[in-house]
Amino acid sequence: MVTLHRITVEPSDRHVRVRHGDQTLAESDEALLLRETGCPDRYYIPPKDVRTDLLAPSATTTHCPYKGDASYWSLPDAADAVWAYPDPKPEVREIKDHLCFYEVEVS
Repeated sequence: MVTLHRITVEPSDRHVRVRHGDQTLAESDEALLLRETGCPDRYYIPPKDVRTDLLAPSATTTHCPYKGDASYWSLPDAADAVWAYPDPKPEVREIKDHLCFYEVEVS
């Protein structure tokens, strides 16, 4: 039996906010919604809408056979809380350099 793996990327029609404690880390009306087989939906936020001054680069990297190699950033009290694909696979090129967080609010 063949299992199909599917990824779609589309502009989100929702307002996306990322908070950690009492700080807003990101807020965007231009996020991308990535849906992937077997994974929770994820919002990828353009860097212009992210408080990158609050993030510290991490040495962590991971590889996804469908999206490519991810780089990570940490908060002072949350390691590897944010990731991005600087050179994603062509099938998901829209997410290039957009940042993704584990916990987001949508409205």
